[in-house]
Amino acid sequence: MTSYASPEEEWRAFLTGVHPRLNPRSFFRLIPSGPRCKQCRAPFGAPGRWIMRRFGFSPWEKNPNICRFCLTKLGRDQGIGAEVELSLLFVDVRGSSRLARTMSSSDFRHLMSRFYEAATDVLIENDALVDKFVGDQAIGLFVPGIAGPEHARRAINAAQTLLQRTGHRSGEDPWLQVGAAVHTGPAYVGTVFSRGEISDFTALGDTVNVTAHLCSQAGVGEILVTESAAISAGLPVERLEGRHLSLKGYPMTARVLTPGYS
Repeated sequence: MTSYASPEEEWRAFLTGVHPRLNPRSFFRLIPSGPRCKQCRAPFGAPGRWIMRRFGFSPWEKNPNICRFCLTKLGRDQGIGAEVELSLLFVDVRGSSRLARTMSSSDFRHLMSRFYEAATDVLIENDALVDKFVGDQAIGLFVPGIAGPEHARRAINAAQTLLQRTGHRSGEDPWLQVGAAVHTGPAYVGTVFSRGEISDFTALGDTVNVTAHLCSQAGVGEILVTESAAISAGLPVERLEGRHLSLKGYPMTARVLTPGYS
């Protein structure tokens, strides 16, 4: 049994993918049946789920491929967090205020629901955590312990896929105009508890703020990728278009990708 100096150290081990609970040969793999938690292998399918769910091993709403136990057990009853390197994806709807003025409330709600559903599907497919939907924006966290060591590449893939699914392909008119940004860097990642339950799971810090500001600068059908994310993803930075930006007074160069780049 691995011992940790503090709950924060154990949480960091989980987020970075070195916690023993992430062992694919977990005892839970012997309990029928799939699908299973991608972290601890607890079964989500019958008959095992009827027992496991009573102990908290049920799909987590942030990503139903992971069980709530993997987070609540480590988080104890007060929440927990640690600083780790991760990748973030922000996707923003362009002209949402104009759309809201020109459409009925019901039609606008259906349009945004379609966007939220598409974003949720893409993030889960790429093993991201759905951080939140804020108005016309979707935010995904790509944590190494869940998305894997190639989290930057997976965040970029998710951005490209979501732009494709909203119609940003060559020769097509998108059914919703969006822009996106991907950034890799350190952030404080943790859970927040309320009344004994996880009320939120989020990332905090300058890395989050940079990604948000960068997303606001992306044009329709564009993905702005910071050099840290591009290098981490193994992209040929020198061959990509560079765009010099000033984000709240902070100068930086972002690389420009399109949905079809591979």
